Amino acid sequence: MNILMMTNTFTPHLGGVARSVENFSAEFRRLGHQVLVVAPTFDKMPEQESDVVRVPASQNFNGSDFSVVLPIPGLLSEALDDFAPDLIHSHHPFLLGGTALRIAHIRELPLVFTHHTMYEQYTHYVPGHSTRLQQFAITLSTSYANLCNMVFAPSESVAKILTGRGVTTPISVVPTGVDCHKFARGNGPGFRAVLEIPEDAFVIGHLGRLAPEKNLEFLAQSVVKYMQSNKNARFLLVGVGPSEEVVRRIFADHNLLNRLHIVHGLEHPLLASAYQAMDIFAFCSKSETQGMVLTEAMAAGTPVIGLDAPGVREVVVDRKNGRLLAGDSSEQFIDAVHWAFSLPAAQKKELQQTALQTADTFSMEHTAASALTHYEQILANGCAVDKEKQYSAWQSMQKLISIEWRIIKNVIDAADAAISSEEEPG
Repeated sequence: MNILMMTNTFTPHLGGVARSVENFSAEFRRLGHQVLVVAPTFDKMPEQESDVVRVPASQNFNGSDFSVVLPIPGLLSEALDDFAPDLIHSHHPFLLGGTALRIAHIRELPLVFTHHTMYEQYTHYVPGHSTRLQQFAITLSTSYANLCNMVFAPSESVAKILTGRGVTTPISVVPTGVDCHKFARGNGPGFRAVLEIPEDAFVIGHLGRLAPEKNLEFLAQSVVKYMQSNKNARFLLVGVGPSEEVVRRIFADHNLLNRLHIVHGLEHPLLASAYQAMDIFAFCSKSETQGMVLTEAMAAGTPVIGLDAPGVREVVVDRKNGRLLAGDSSEQFIDAVHWAFSLPAAQKKELQQTALQTADTFSMEHTAASALTHYEQILANGCAVDKEKQYSAWQSMQKLISIEWRIIKNVIDAADAAISSEEEPG
């Protein structure tokens, strides 16, 4: 089977969608299928890549670590003619996702869409952060989903949300799998030694993109409150992003910088070692559809403390492989961390074993096999995108978003200009 993957984020970008595309592509190829990935250019991307087509993009959109794909009419035609895809898998409803839809429409190919992200929770990257734009984001992704032949939801929670929003295209729950073998091969004690973290320290950890939507301010404030009562506790933060400075400031305000350890982007085997260096993985984001880092942590044998939210409740079973917190108060979080710290050694071991068993149910082998089964069903039905009326409606929605964007940006630009002129010395 020739599978065309189209994504707005890809290596070396750090994030769940990029890892999802990489993981599925690698497993599909291992099973004998051909995969072509179409992705934007990024700074420091690999110089030599096989089976990847890069398209021009503007970097660091609005202070984020995302790219905005530039118009690419006709750029992919030759590569697609050579590859001859059987099916297109889109990972976004806009930018290259829009290109995927047009290709499917023109070439009469089936289109699968994974709804990785709750897009309305990311509009803070857009000038004005308008409520209207949030609704546009929901409407756009719903309209896009209804133009596809199948939608993959990373969790049952997301599948229910999409159904409630009016997605009528068949929805299948297909999480991104985890390579359990890779995450079992780390060296936690060695990682601690490099960072000069004592062997007997209780390490609370977090790994991921350090961005506002990850609720890291709440996490940092809760961790410092706990650390004030446990002098042997350390916080290990792995990742890059704008929220790093927020975390540093909170720890500095409480004179705890000497117990904060920040490590920037890691690859295997150091990635597995970082997870294994943690006693507990802490996760406070409410914007996830799956939270791949949860299954990665568990594959390394590290229990998870997380807030009850879509994508989290499908992985964390309270008091079995971690703690699932119904509320979002620092007090509840601190109590959960103290519970994990105070467990007898035998119960800690049991918690770790259950975490490993949970990760195995999310293995890459299982999830890739599920995805391929759905691909085969779609191809057997001879499905291709053929919804002229809905396609036109989706194009109109994109135009509305573009207009809304320009209106908001014009207002902000005018305000900035007015403020600047007032600040200039007369």
